[in-house]
Amino acid sequence: MKRFFDPFVHLANVRQLVRWTILVVPVGILAGSASALFLWLLDRATHLRWHYGWLLYLLPVGGVIVGALYAWLGGKSDRGNNLILEEIHEPGGGVPTRMAPLVMIGTILTHLFGGSAGREGTAVQMGGSLAAGYGRWFRIKPENRRVLLLAGVAAGFGSVFGTPLTGAIFALEVVVIGRMEYDALVPVLVASVVADATCAAWGIRHPTYTIAFSEPGRHFAELTPGLLAAAALGGIAFGLAGKLFAELTHALQHLFKRIVPSAPFRPALGAAIVIVLTWLVGTRDYLGIGVISPDPHGVSILAAFHPGGATAFSWGWKLIFTAVTLAAGFKGGEVTPLFFIGATLGNVVGHLFGLPVDLFAGLGFIAVFAGAANTPLACTIMGVELFGAPYVVYYAVACFIAYYFSGHSSIYLSQRLGVPKSRSAEIPSDVSLAEARSIDSTLSDLAYARAIDRAFGPSTSTDSPSDPMKTTHHIVSHEMGKIRIYLAPRDRMPAKGLLGRLGARPVYREIIAAAKKAGLHSAIAFTSHHGFSNGGRIGSAGAEGGNGNLTLCVEIIDHKDALEAFCRSQGALLKGRPIVYKHVEHWTMKDADLQERDASPDEVIDGGGKSKLGARS
Repeated sequence: MKRFFDPFVHLANVRQLVRWTILVVPVGILAGSASALFLWLLDRATHLRWHYGWLLYLLPVGGVIVGALYAWLGGKSDRGNNLILEEIHEPGGGVPTRMAPLVMIGTILTHLFGGSAGREGTAVQMGGSLAAGYGRWFRIKPENRRVLLLAGVAAGFGSVFGTPLTGAIFALEVVVIGRMEYDALVPVLVASVVADATCAAWGIRHPTYTIAFSEPGRHFAELTPGLLAAAALGGIAFGLAGKLFAELTHALQHLFKRIVPSAPFRPALGAAIVIVLTWLVGTRDYLGIGVISPDPHGVSILAAFHPGGATAFSWGWKLIFTAVTLAAGFKGGEVTPLFFIGATLGNVVGHLFGLPVDLFAGLGFIAVFAGAANTPLACTIMGVELFGAPYVVYYAVACFIAYYFSGHSSIYLSQRLGVPKSRSAEIPSDVSLAEARSIDSTLSDLAYARAIDRAFGPSTSTDSPSDPMKTTHHIVSHEMGKIRIYLAPRDRMPAKGLLGRLGARPVYREIIAAAKKAGLHSAIAFTSHHGFSNGGRIGSAGAEGGNGNLTLCVEIIDHKDALEAFCRSQGALLKGRPIVYKHVEHWTMKDADLQERDASPDEVIDGGGKSKLGARS
């Protein structure tokens, strides 16, 4: 009987429950109020853009403003949702409080001038940064700040969509793919419910979506093989669409960074592309958030729930518009555009199958998001909260299959991989998706090389991939050197005028670009976290961003004569900066028979000369 009712254990549980409720209620109030303000401003900005169509042509100007704000004030905030996930996994530098106002301003400007973006990313970042700031202000113990961050994520998501249960499950599910931990179950639920109630108390109302259900005497729709099979096939399409969106967005991010190295001006290129795309498609249906359209015959999320509410490629255009907008550096979320993509694709799938368009628009609405964010459980519950429970089994079928077919892609590359989606995937668990993708790419290259070897015999080229487990290698040492150039992170290239100074390139980037142009072996930059330089005061890089007074180091490796020539040619850039030279060896591994000797190099190459070392026993 004592096992069943131990008053000390139950009192401890009640105390823990009350304690966490008291801790997270303020997080819910803060996040819900922030979401209410954000949604009100977003509505005003959207109607202004509808009324003044010429605002679209100021999108490049708005992009430069957003880019400049983040370049000068953002610090770590520019990493957005990925920063919050990283802090949940490994608490360290913290989430800066200024992330909340910055992302709100950036998102409102994006929508005011016509960028295609959503609202979830903004709400989650506001909730997370406010929760982190609350934890610092009240000196919450570090071990409890992870739970506070999860509560902030749940509060932001639940309040911005009016789905408190989904917000709680999303916060737990999005952190690790394939595994949920329940240590924060009650705090995230309390925070999400409080945030949703707070947002509603401010007078915010969310759109209503309807899926017709008329089966008298039944609470749930009848399960028919044909409709289940159609939902499964739709789930495949929705998962692939989610994967396409994530992959295209990441690819365009890398492309924009290569084309426009200066972050403040990168959104201007994306803005120009959005304007050209608008001219090409001949409609403004794919600008902004896309929940409703000012044109009664326009394409929108709500219109997609009706026959004829979308064209055959509406989903594709929205995908392209949003990928370009977000990859270029504009702010906002991915989720509402994913709702648009899914609902319009579902409209097309329903029309092709001759099945209810509203049902398949709803399935696409939640399943594309499930695939792109790897959150099938949260999205299934979202279907219940937004559309009602009658078709819950169909929601689950579409979301679970979309999750599986989206592969190891995600709109959040800081998600950890808890359980791989395929048993054949040779990827370790508990690595981020960014790391998993790198490992997967390497393994694919190796598998391809092995297949070629089996088909045509082993290659004799020294450039072909070799088995990483091979133990017979030949070591060649290149006598080289390295220089370290010390400077401050805030150092910028000279520029004229306000706009010029805003877009001025950091000196360390200019040095690395010059090294690349000179053909040097490698050049990388290191930042400092704690210390002092030039006899100055000790400083640290804190949660609110880097410390402009701490030293930044650029390290360049090549032969000594090449480094000397580089320094002479870049005298104006390097003048007055401390430069340290050090001799290093660069080892290269080549195939050879294993011999019993120490790990000293077999060959030493110094510049143009080359000497052979004998074996040592």
